[in-house]
Amino acid sequence: MSIQPQGEEIRNAVKWISEERKYNSERKAEELLQEACIKFDLSPKDAEFLTRFVREET
Repeated sequence: MSIQPQGEEIRNAVKWISEERKYNSERKAEELLQEACIKFDLSPKDAEFLTRFVREET
């Protein structure tokens, strides 16, 4: 079972990070998180969700 994030920006950020990790596996998780938060203009709540998502995937 997976939880679907609310909002288009967070869904796009999750998708973008997944793709980046697939094709650029050498990039660090923190770097991807910071870039995604800026690129998709995430709220603090969405950034927290994204952080948990990335850490669970690692």
